[in-house]
Amino acid sequence: MAVLVADIQEKIVIPENIISLLEESGNLLLRLEGQPQECEVSVILVDNSYIRELNLTYRGEDRPTDVLAFNLADEFVEPDAERILGDVVVSVEKVQEQACTYGHSFAREITFLTLHGILHLLGYEHETIDAEQEMLEKKELVLKKFEL
Repeated sequence: MAVLVADIQEKIVIPENIISLLEESGNLLLRLEGQPQECEVSVILVDNSYIRELNLTYRGEDRPTDVLAFNLADEFVEPDAERILGDVVVSVEKVQEQACTYGHSFAREITFLTLHGILHLLGYEHETIDAEQEMLEKKELVLKKFEL
């Protein structure tokens, strides 16, 4: 199981312990969700302008957002083959802004959004109150394990 984090933005310094936190919490969520050892998720940390372009291109919304998930999973994967679930793109500027707004630590907010994106890759949606609550409970379970 691999959650790979790439920090491609230059506006906010991301300490190595935050990168490790994202990898470890993402891996825990994948294990809890019963994903095979061979699965892989990429987490890409970007700035607002980068995520705004993605949001415009793929969702038609000309504004920055906090997290986007791009599902790349192929249902027809050979047994024991690496299964790439997809990419989670997180705006670090939005993380910083929302951490202040919600009174959370930066670590909690970036982990929360990363877990949210991974859940989307696993097929979860939040179109109903019950579905949104289910996603929240799964995220909170992992956050508690890391004391966030």
